[in-house]
Amino acid sequence: MSTACKASPAHERDANPPKVYQRRRPEKTVAYQVVQQHLETWLARQREANPDDDPIPAYVERDLRKFLECGILAHGFARAHCDACGHDFLIAYSCKGRGICPSCNTRRMAETAAHLVDHVFPAVPVRQWVISFPKRLRYFLVRDASLLNRVVRIALSEVERTTRIGSEGANEARTGGVAFLHRHRKRGLSLPDRT
Repeated sequence: MSTACKASPAHERDANPPKVYQRRRPEKTVAYQVVQQHLETWLARQREANPDDDPIPAYVERDLRKFLECGILAHGFARAHCDACGHDFLIAYSCKGRGICPSCNTRRMAETAAHLVDHVFPAVPVRQWVISFPKRLRYFLVRDASLLNRVVRIALSEVERTTRIGSEGANEARTGGVAFLHRHRKRGLSLPDRT
């Protein structure tokens, strides 16, 4: 049974018919199939290789397991009804994970961008800056939130200073910033040898 809402005859005459809901099918994607087929084996091998330690952080295993339930009707759904055509269809629950799920990550990214545009950014020109820190500094930034906060403030003040220098009559202008930090931890990461 198709989950798409059928357009009414009035909509068929329109030049721009309404969008039709199509249930996504995560079970048909390569990522889903790989996780489904190899998750248990991978977890078991990691635990065998490190019997004295928990080699997989709990959040990683939890996100992978939730990913296998995301968008699958058997794990929960909501029934929706289209008043235009009287058709009922099912919408599967999502995992709302922050790890592997491309659907949930994309939805969160779109919601955040819409919130920033609608409620945070004033109606002024906006510019994106991407700042990458040297690898030796990253180790300290991951572990010290106050240091990270100071470094981000320094970076934003330098962006403001540089923008003022390059802009005529902008000496009184102020910049604002929204920072999205991407940090990736590796277990067992150690400081470089200083000897």
